[in-house]
Amino acid sequence: MWTISQVSWVRHGTLGLAALLLGGCANLSHRDRNTITGASIGAATGAILTGGSAVGTVGGGVLGGVIGDRVGRK
Repeated sequence: MWTISQVSWVRHGTLGLAALLLGGCANLSHRDRNTITGASIGAATGAILTGGSAVGTVGGGVLGGVIGDRVGRK
């Protein structure tokens, strides 16, 4: 059983890690952000549609990344 103190540490650690990871994306180009967003959404969609299979998740991530990269290109 987790104590309140342990839950608090986990919560604060998670928030701190998220802030560090998001801060690292501050100077990405618009194209890079689109690629990362597309890959993330594609991987989540692939995992959902295939019941969490690794092939579906990776395939969705790759396809989403390619689509995200191509969005907005002239």
